[in-house]
Amino acid sequence: MAKQRSQLKILLLQIRDDRVTCLEELDEFVRFSRLGREQFGVLNTFATPEFEPTCMVGYDALFVGGSSDASVTQPDKYPFVEDAKRLLVYCLKEEIPVFASCFGFQAAVEALGGRVVVDKPKMEIGTFPLQLTEAAEHDILFHDVPDGFWAVCGHKERAISLPQDAILLASSELCPYHAFRIANQPFYGFQFHPEVDPADLVSRITRYQSRYLDSADTLTELLKDLQDTTIANQLIGKFVDRILLGGE
Repeated sequence: MAKQRSQLKILLLQIRDDRVTCLEELDEFVRFSRLGREQFGVLNTFATPEFEPTCMVGYDALFVGGSSDASVTQPDKYPFVEDAKRLLVYCLKEEIPVFASCFGFQAAVEALGGRVVVDKPKMEIGTFPLQLTEAAEHDILFHDVPDGFWAVCGHKERAISLPQDAILLASSELCPYHAFRIANQPFYGFQFHPEVDPADLVSRITRYQSRYLDSADTLTELLKDLQDTTIANQLIGKFVDRILLGGE
C-alpha cells in the first residue's frame, strides 16, 4: 500500500559549513515540498564526512542540496565527495527516489559517468530563463512546465557531459545541462536551485558576496533583475506528489 503524505521520510544531504545557511536550506526544502519539518532527517557532510549508503535505511527519498563550501572537482580536499557519490549510486541501484540540486546535480553527474569542470566565465548567479528539451514534454515532472521558465542559479562549475542513461530536460544559454532524469528511474538532477526563490537568493548571495561577486555594485545590479521563480520552486512539490506518492 502506498504511503500517505504524512508518512514520508526524507533524508537531506547537506554540504554546507555554515549553520545559518544549513537552516535556511532545510527550511526551503520543507517549504516547497509541503512536508513537515519532522519528516526530514539531515546528514551534513562537514559534520559527518564519512558515511555509508545504509544511512538511507528508513527513508523514502534522498534530497541533496547545494554548496558554497565545497566542489565535486576537489575530492582530495573534500573527502566526503566520494561518499556522496557512492550514496547516489546506491540510491540509483536500489531505485530510491533522488532529488539532487546544484552540488547534488554535479555529484550525480560525476558518480554516474559524466564530467563536471570549473568554468567561471560561464558562471550563473541570479535568475535565468531555462529552455526545455523535447523529452521534457513527456516527463512526469516537466510535462506541464512552460518553456523559458525562470529559476535561481548559482554555480561556478558545470557539467560538460551527462551520464550515459541521463535524459536532458532543461538548459540555459550559458549552461547546456541544467536538468536531467535517469531513464526509467525516479532520479532527478538540477543544476539550478528549485529550492531557492528570489527572497532566499537575496539572503544567500548577500552573505556569500565575496565568494561570487567582485563588488557591492555588482550585487546591487544583480538584485534589481530577479524574476519570479514559482514554476521552478513547484518542482519539489511535484516530485513529492508524482514520484513519491504516485499522483499527478
